[in-house]
Amino acid sequence: MKKRYPLNATEKARRLTLKGLLAGLGALGLQSSLAQTSSGKVVKVFVGFPAGQATDMVTRVIAEKLNTLTGDNFIVDNRPGQGGSMALSQLAKSPANGSVMMMAHMSALDTNPHIYKSVGYDTLKDFESVGLVGDLPFVLVCNPNLPALNLKELLAYAKSNPDKLTNASSGNGTVSHLAMEELKRRAGLKITHIPYKGSVAGLTDVVAGNVSMALETASAVRAHVESGRLRAIATGSSQRLGGIFSQVPTFKEQGMTDFTAVTWLMLLLPQGSPKALVQSTYTSLMSVVSTPEMEQKLNALGLQPRFSTSPEEASQYMKSEFAYWGEVVKRSNVEKE
Repeated sequence: MKKRYPLNATEKARRLTLKGLLAGLGALGLQSSLAQTSSGKVVKVFVGFPAGQATDMVTRVIAEKLNTLTGDNFIVDNRPGQGGSMALSQLAKSPANGSVMMMAHMSALDTNPHIYKSVGYDTLKDFESVGLVGDLPFVLVCNPNLPALNLKELLAYAKSNPDKLTNASSGNGTVSHLAMEELKRRAGLKITHIPYKGSVAGLTDVVAGNVSMALETASAVRAHVESGRLRAIATGSSQRLGGIFSQVPTFKEQGMTDFTAVTWLMLLLPQGSPKALVQSTYTSLMSVVSTPEMEQKLNALGLQPRFSTSPEEASQYMKSEFAYWGEVVKRSNVEKE
C-alpha cells in the first residue's frame, strides 16, 4: 500500500500554538489589518450534513470566532446529501472571491469519488485547500458479552470463530465500513459486514447483541461506553483520547502500529481563489483554532485538533488521502452507486 503523507514531522508541528503561529507568520500585524480592512461581507460556509451533527457543530464554533476576528459575517449553510458530496459540488461552482467556502469531511473529498459514479466535482482540481482542522476518531466497540477485553483477545477469538462474528457500519462505503474492512484484511479476519443507514441503528443492534461489534466515531459511541452497554476495545486515533476513553489503548499501542481509523475536517475554497485570499483565510483560521480555549471546545465536540502548517501542506495531505482511500475502496469491492 502506498504510504500516507505524514502531515507533520513532529508533535510540535502538528499542534501549533497561537503564539508560535503568529510569530512565524508575523500575523499580529496581519490580524489587526484583517480587522481594519474588513468589509463586513457575508461569507457562506457550506456543511454537507444536517445541523446538530459533529461537522456542523465544529463549524459553528469556528464560524463564531471568525466573525469576531475578521468582522465579516460567517454563516453556516447546511447542504446535506450524498455524504457531503452535494455541498462540494455546489462549492466547485461557486465564485472564487471568498464569499463561499466549505468545512469538508474526508469522506466527501476522498472516498465518495471512488464510490459514486458521479459526484459533480474533481477533488484534485476543483478546490483550494486552506487548512486541516482536526480528526474525528473512531472507536472499535463490541457487545459486553463477547469474551474479549482488548484487541489481542478480540482478534484471537475472531480467528478461532471464523464467520461467527458480525460488524455493523453506517452504510456501504462509509468510513466505518471501509476502515473496518481494512482492519479485517490486515488482521486476516472473517467477520460478516452488516450495513445500516447511519450509526444509531447499527449501534442499537450491537447493544442488543444482534451484532458483535462496530467501528464508529467516538462521539457516536461515547454514551453507550459510559453506560457500560458497549465495551471499547481500541481507539483509531494516533494518541489516546480523553475523558471516558482515556483508559482505552489505541490500535497502535496494541500492536497494529500502522493502522488508524479517523476522518478529518478541512476548510476549502473554490479553485481559482487568489493565493493572498487562501493565505489570509488560513491565517485567520489558525488564529481562532489554535488556542487552549478552542482546543477544549473542539475536544468536547469529539474532534481532536490537528492543524496544517500551510495551505500547501493541507493540499498535499488531501491528495495523498485521495490515493490511499481509493486503494481501500478498490480492495473492499464496494459497488459504485
